[in-house]
Amino acid sequence: MEYISNEDRWISYGVTILKILLVLILAKIIVKISDAAVDRIFIKREGDRFQKLRLDARRSETMRALVKNISKYVIYFIVFFNIFTFLGYDPKPILASAGVIGLAVGFGAQNLVRDVITGFFIIFEDQFAVGDTVMINNVTGTVQEIGLRITKIKAWTGEIHIIPNGSITQVTNLSVENSVAIVDVSISYNEDIDKVVKLLQEKGSQWKESIEEIVETPKVLGVERFGQSDIVIRITAECKPTENAKVTRQLRSEIVQLFEEKGIKIPYSTMVMMNPIEQAQKLKQQS
Repeated sequence: MEYISNEDRWISYGVTILKILLVLILAKIIVKISDAAVDRIFIKREGDRFQKLRLDARRSETMRALVKNISKYVIYFIVFFNIFTFLGYDPKPILASAGVIGLAVGFGAQNLVRDVITGFFIIFEDQFAVGDTVMINNVTGTVQEIGLRITKIKAWTGEIHIIPNGSITQVTNLSVENSVAIVDVSISYNEDIDKVVKLLQEKGSQWKESIEEIVETPKVLGVERFGQSDIVIRITAECKPTENAKVTRQLRSEIVQLFEEKGIKIPYSTMVMMNPIEQAQKLKQQS
């Protein structure tokens, strides 16, 4: 009863709880201020006198997210030890025993350590960045987030794939260099190949001007193969990164319109249906 009725003890508990709440609130405020400061530092400004320190937009976004995560972890780590002090515990023995505990759990945390180390290498080697279109472990999509432990990729159909950094074994970055659109055009065997090739070459410069994603004049490579009822001519166009699929669709539409205007026929498969009864009657009449 004396323990429960001790007013000084309850006042001490109340003061301790109040200190903890104030520290947590202060930590929240510091995290927000830190995030705002990081955002301000990484804003790309034209003509800034610190131009040499500026990063390209994609790498800047990635580094900004990483710095925010690290600063948040550091702030809450400090808060954690302050709370221990308020509760009357000395955090120094905890730090001293951290090495022993770390050794004990180290074997179980190997994957976590590997994920973190791989995450650092991904960022500082600039393998890919936020906003890049990549193919990782047979998953293709846009990088949404690169964290210390995981990478989030959004597929074209909307799914979010969460991949541990340590499991990333092969990366194909589709956003670094220009892509190439490949269009195969079918024409009839009755058409003049040289005439069609010349026509496509003449239109190539116009397509470069009208389709903004194309960076070089499309090239007509010539006859790619002979089909059963068509001759296939291949066209390639260098375009902006990840825009090759869009350019391919646009070029096909342009080619169809061009062939319609010039009277060039695009062959298509046909099927002849034979009625055996009618054929037998015709043969009987002929005989």
